[in-house]
Formats: sequence, structure tokens, C-alpha cells
Amino acid sequence: MQFRGRIDERVLQAAEASFAAYRAAPAETRARLLEEIAEAMLAKRDEIVDVADQETKLGLPRLEGELGRTVNQLRLFAGVVRDGSWVDARIDTRDAARTPPKPDVRRMLVPLGPVVVFAASNFPLAFSTAGGDTASALAAGCPVVLVVHPASPGTGAAVGVIVESAVERCGLPKGLFSCVLTNGDHELNLDLVKHPLTRAVAFTGSLRGGRALFDAAASRPDPIPVYAEMGSTNPVFVLPGALAERGAALGATLADSATQGVGQFCTKPGLVFAVDGAGFEAFTAALAARVGEKAPAPMLYDALAARFREGVAGLAATTGVVKLSAAPGDEDGRAGRPAAFQVSLDDFLRTPALHEEVFGPATLVVRASSVDDLSRAADALEGQLTASVHATTAELPSAAPLVAKLERKVGRLLFGGVPTGVEVGAAMNHGGPYPATTDARTTSVGTAAIMRFVRPLAWQDAPQAALPVELRDGNQRGIWRLVDGKLTRDALA
Repeated sequence: MQFRGRIDERVLQAAEASFAAYRAAPAETRARLLEEIAEAMLAKRDEIVDVADQETKLGLPRLEGELGRTVNQLRLFAGVVRDGSWVDARIDTRDAARTPPKPDVRRMLVPLGPVVVFAASNFPLAFSTAGGDTASALAAGCPVVLVVHPASPGTGAAVGVIVESAVERCGLPKGLFSCVLTNGDHELNLDLVKHPLTRAVAFTGSLRGGRALFDAAASRPDPIPVYAEMGSTNPVFVLPGALAERGAALGATLADSATQGVGQFCTKPGLVFAVDGAGFEAFTAALAARVGEKAPAPMLYDALAARFREGVAGLAATTGVVKLSAAPGDEDGRAGRPAAFQVSLDDFLRTPALHEEVFGPATLVVRASSVDDLSRAADALEGQLTASVHATTAELPSAAPLVAKLERKVGRLLFGGVPTGVEVGAAMNHGGPYPATTDARTTSVGTAAIMRFVRPLAWQDAPQAALPVELRDGNQRGIWRLVDGKLTRDALA
């Protein structure tokens, strides 16, 4: 196979060479691999967390919690693999007496092949080397080529050694998992996406970066899916009753959420829409005061901090925007200085730049005149990961039109809460319409994330020996299957 690019051919060739054996491996082997990685990460907890803190400055408590989340994700997917029902096995049995005769057709989900995963900077463990993308791809039966983020190469390498060692202990082919350090080389990243052996891509990062990968994949002779999560402003809508009832408390809560982790969460509430009236002044005053109490803190890397400062400067220079508060302190180097701003809805609507994400500890309050104004704001929004609604029980029914509009704009709709904090479970959806992601049908968090790296395959009139174990008559794995339209775990008679 010829490919004109600058990447090491052997990485993807080894991934492809490992695919058949890994796909054929028993489910227990896949599950054990995920658990081996989890246990080894726990054994190396202190070493991993120390390196990650040196590189990211996120702090030991945050990173220890993130390592725990990473371990839990790996264990969760091990359980999914063992259960096996995720393959969505469907069997329509033969009916020879029908005219024309009905064939025996059996269908299930099968892995795509080698997946290129781009590690994220803001979650150096949970969305990185052994994070959710890698865990879900390995669970699906796909080899992984992991692109280490240049902001945390030591962390990526340390966890990469753990994964590679787990692969070896499980007796699986060495090429099943590989780490690549491109140092952010744009062309090198595109080469990985364009390589004919790559079958899917997972990415968490900026809109610019994700869109470049998506366009490269679409331009291939054989386009492949790119599952890019590219950020969000995560709008919050505060209705008049909630504002009057608990405006000050909401202001402080949203300030804490917007500045948590130096505002470096893709679920940070970057826009807050509130109706002017009772409680509004208390709300903005509490938000401004809480933001003003936050000390500047190091961001993930210098260039990110510089972009944040440019974004804040752009907000401050925009017609109609008023600075509510800014934390005292130095803005040089990697420091991110929390800030809050306010603007009228009319100025917001006429200024597209205000709709864009400012990644870091800043938030913009948009002052509306009525609940109808909130609906106008919702109409103007692009796709988002989340939206949040704060309303009293009495006023929530009147907000139904607003809620209906938001349901079309987001991947997760919250009531009475803040978007930071994404629970890892079966029901979680961390995705949303473009430009939040490149595929609104998928999630990068939770067990449904495995569906990104599989495709359906049907066997017609196949002998038992040619079928995967999940589709054979005996159902020896005991999984749930849809047999002639009925869900059952029973074997076929």
C-alpha cells in the first residue's frame, strides 16, 4: 500500500495487523485488558498525577479525581464488553413456507478497525491516553493510535507505557495500541487522518482543529467518520421567577461554575441569559463579586492563556459590553484572570462575535427584557453541548416553547443545575449539534460512546460455524437478542 505522507507507516500497519486477532479475541480478553489498564494506573497513581501536575498545573486534588474517573471509565467499559448486549444482535429466522421463502438473516455491530485518537489538553487523563475515546474504541474491538497532546507529553508517555504493558500481559498483538507525538504538527495530524488504514477519528479540542480533521477525512477517496467535540458556550437561561426567588445564590453558583478549573471545561457556562427585573441586580452583583474573589491561576499552556486574554480583550472592546468584574492580579505567562461581562440582548444579537466561545474563566451575562426575549436568544444560538434552564415550578410550563427550542440546539438539557460535571454512565450524552460536535448522534462520554467505532453487518443463510458466537443458535454468551421481533436471552430451538 502506497501513502505519500510524513508519518511512520509502521504504526498504522501494526494497528491493522493486530485487528483480526483482537476482533476475534473473546469478550473476556477485551474486558481484562481494560481492567489491567485501570489497575496499573491505580498502582502508578502518584507518579502519573505528579507528572500531570508539573505539565498542566491543574493541581493534585483535581488530577487525583480525574485519574479516578479514568479508572472508573475503563472498568465501566469492561462491564459493557462482558454483558455483550451492546452488539445489538438481531435474528430473523428462516421461513421456507413463505412465498417467496424468507431467508435467515442475522445482524450485529462489528468494530471498524484502527482508530486515531487525539488526546485533549484540558483533561490530560480522562480525555487522553487511556481516556474515554481509547477505552470505548478498545471495548468495541478497535486498535488505537493515540496522538499525545503536546502540552502534556510526559503524562501521555507515562500512561502510554501502562497501556502497552497491559496489551502485552493480555497476550495481544503489540500494534493494538501505539502512542505518537506530533508536537502539534498540523500536517502530520492530517496525514494520520488521511492514511488509508485509519478507519475512524476521535478528537476533543477547538473548532478550528476539529473542523480541519473532519474536512481531511471527508476529502479522502473513502471518507471516514470523525467524532470531534469542539466546545460550546453552554448557555444558561434564568427565568424571572427563579431570578426573583434566588438571584444572588444563582449568581454565585454560576460564577463558581464558570471559573472552575480556570474555566477550562468544554461545559463551562460562557453565556447567561437573564430577564431584567426583580432579582437581576442581586444576581449580577453576586456573580461579579464571586468572580472578583477568584485569583488568577495557570492555564494549561502559554498559547492557550494568550488566546484567552485576546478573547477577554475582544469582549471588553465590543460595543455595548460592560465589564462587571475581573479578578485582581497578573495576566502574564500562563495565568488566566477570571472576568465577567454584561451586554443587552439587542447588542448580543447584532454582534456575532459575542456568540463565540472564550475558552477560560470568563462569562457573559446577556440582559433580556422578557421571556420572549429568551426565545429570541435561543433562536440565535448555534449547536451546543448543553443548555441550562432555571425556573420556578410555577413558571416552567410557560417556558415550554423555550425548552422546545433548546431541545433542538443541544445534546444535554439541564434544569436547575450547572453544566460543569459530566456523569459517566449509560444515559449520559456529551455531544450536540454542529459546531459543538461533528456528529450530533453520538456521545464521547458514557457507555453509548462505544457506538462510534462500530458498524452493522448482516449474515444471510450462514452456517453456524461462519457466524460470530453472539449470533449462533445456542446464545452461549447469554446476551439479549432481538429474535423475530422479540427481545430474549433464550437459545433458538
